[in-house]
Amino acid sequence: MSLIQWIDFQSLGDKRGQLVAIDIGKEREVPFDIKRIYYIYHTAEDVSRGFHAHKKLKQVAICISGSCRMVLDDGCTRESIVMNSPAKGLLIESMIWREMRDFSDDCVLLVLASERYDESDYIRNYADFIKAKR
Repeated sequence: MSLIQWIDFQSLGDKRGQLVAIDIGKEREVPFDIKRIYYIYHTAEDVSRGFHAHKKLKQVAICISGSCRMVLDDGCTRESIVMNSPAKGLLIESMIWREMRDFSDDCVLLVLASERYDESDYIRNYADFIKAKR
């Protein structure tokens, strides 16, 4: 099974431009209640971010401008994907190690999270992550 799980958002538009709406509620695209939203921007091209997993938290990452590479790892499989579409969300389940790199200078990465920030939910050491997966 692939770690790469895309959510395709409906993109509506005409000559004026495009619009993506993400509905919350009964018929929603995101498979969890969103409790936190944040975005990453102005990340230097040679900087890598992430390098952690979450015990419970789930996320949907959307590259709303530019591009970046997302690396996902479940302890057995490691997959890499370029994110470059504001109409596609990458579902990141709990207990998945994530790394972000190769940011374009105009990259804006929006993240929808299932939980509020909680430092105790983070696993920041890869060896600890592998132990927790077993």
